[in-house]
Amino acid sequence: MHEMSIAMSIIEQVSATARAEGARKVNTIELMIGPLAGVMTEALTFCFEAAAKDTPAEGAILEIHTTQATGCCLSCGQENEIKAFGDQCPSCNGFLAHTRGGDELRIMAITVDE
Repeated sequence: MHEMSIAMSIIEQVSATARAEGARKVNTIELMIGPLAGVMTEALTFCFEAAAKDTPAEGAILEIHTTQATGCCLSCGQENEIKAFGDQCPSCNGFLAHTRGGDELRIMAITVDE
């Protein structure tokens, strides 16, 4: 489950930011995760809670926002939303390629107690 390593990386980054700002506690962490990032958000939330123990992020609320991915069909050229790799074009059942966005995994914001 690579979500644990993702959770640990998030905690390292927000803890470093909190220390640099002189904050002792992280209250919320806002993430942007795309459908093509390969992250199971439920698993990430579970792993985050376990990995955050005894860190400035312990007890922090993880707010996960999702983005949309689009792809252009190789057969008919129509652009459609992609929810997972391998999705087919709803118009012609062709392969959706040339994706735009959807693979994001970013820390957007954190709130801290000073």
